[in-house]
Amino acid sequence: MSETNKTDFQNTFNRFKKLLRTEDSFDVLYKEFLIGGRESVYFFINGFVKDDLMQKLTASFVSIKKENMPSNAEEFSKEYLSHMEVEMEEAEDIIIKNVLSGVVVLFIEGYTKAYLIDCRSYPARGVEEPEKDRVMRGSRDGFVETIVSNTALIRRRIRSIELTNEIYTVGRSSKTDIAVCYMRDRVDQEFLKGLIQRINGIDIDSLTMNQESLAECLYRRGWWNPFPKYKYTERPDTAAASILEGGIAVLVDNSPSAMILPCSVFDILEEADDYYFPPVTGTYLRLSRFLITILTMILTPTWLLLMKNPEWVPEWLAFIFPAEEIQVPLIWQLIILEFAIDGLRLAAVNTPNMLSTPLSVIAGLVLGDYAVQSGWFNSESMLYMAFVVLANYSQPSFELGFALKFMRLITLLLTQVFQVWGYAFGVLFTIFCVCQNRTLSGKSYLYPLFPFNGREFLRRFVRISLPQTENK
Repeated sequence: MSETNKTDFQNTFNRFKKLLRTEDSFDVLYKEFLIGGRESVYFFINGFVKDDLMQKLTASFVSIKKENMPSNAEEFSKEYLSHMEVEMEEAEDIIIKNVLSGVVVLFIEGYTKAYLIDCRSYPARGVEEPEKDRVMRGSRDGFVETIVSNTALIRRRIRSIELTNEIYTVGRSSKTDIAVCYMRDRVDQEFLKGLIQRINGIDIDSLTMNQESLAECLYRRGWWNPFPKYKYTERPDTAAASILEGGIAVLVDNSPSAMILPCSVFDILEEADDYYFPPVTGTYLRLSRFLITILTMILTPTWLLLMKNPEWVPEWLAFIFPAEEIQVPLIWQLIILEFAIDGLRLAAVNTPNMLSTPLSVIAGLVLGDYAVQSGWFNSESMLYMAFVVLANYSQPSFELGFALKFMRLITLLLTQVFQVWGYAFGVLFTIFCVCQNRTLSGKSYLYPLFPFNGREFLRRFVRISLPQTENK
């Protein structure tokens, strides 16, 4: 685009029509018109720009008279585009990327550069409270699929010049936008530099599954260890709190959640309700969650071990023995229930809302009452598995819940085969997986327990009041 005559403008126009394949894609549009007697055209994506905005844009351009037309592109931008977010560009790949991202690109005869006018309006839902991260008290907004809206929700909570939102693009075909949000004066600079290098070094065609694809690209080792290295949240207040504590929130366009990193297992177990209640109540909720999380892992393997060694059960615990005759071995009852519950969970996800309640009632009756009466399951095994399923939702991380499930299944099988030695090995293997896991920054997954930091360790279990600053 070095020449300024009509022939070169027409060549440029035809070239971008071919590059953008406007004849093949109905949503890639262009509009030809005159600005100050000069041929002009802009390219845009239908659906990313509102019609009324395009009409106002066109009306303002066609009203420019020939004698008022500036001689160079910079002056035109200052006089007629000063109220918009505009950049000038002449690199073809950057222009095409912006068009496909929803930016309106304007070409004017006689100017060597194109104008990138950012007046995008992506389709988006409301910022209602997320289904998974509900709280009893606190804000009711949540992240959406638009990355700009998500960064705005964080910026609304952190009005500091130190808050930095950097944006990167990943994927040769998808060109997915990724935002890295952090506090410049609090973040670990070495970890931040390494994270950005990893993002820039990703060579992939597209982030098909959004954040999960990014997570697998950032950390490719240790696939056998199910314990999560990232904390996911759909709550802007949780993301903002983590950023203020020196963490990094990674937002992926088209994904309504944030990845918090680096994070330890204690970070993953934290929940917003811990801070929306007074310190005593928050401490109780936190300790209850830790205890219940441990019980979801060891309850059924411990019961199976005691059933295989009834002489270990004291008289005051005799009620844990099955009241009915055992038709199916307990190990098979527990394993079948593990998979049956996952099947019901998958069915609930794919069931329309209008049918979810009646089908849940039917499933509860069949698996609860009829399954016991038929002799397939004992009521005790149903009771303990019901507690495990419900208790699994006491902590906010799906990934941690499945990790504990896998460890529980391994421990159950080992207990059945090797009894007390298998039980001990299953518990030790779980502890090994937790200890062997590392955060993305390479630090201990069990910090502040290891390496030990007494003050931080106490804060993980005891919810202290927020520090007060004196008025000066």
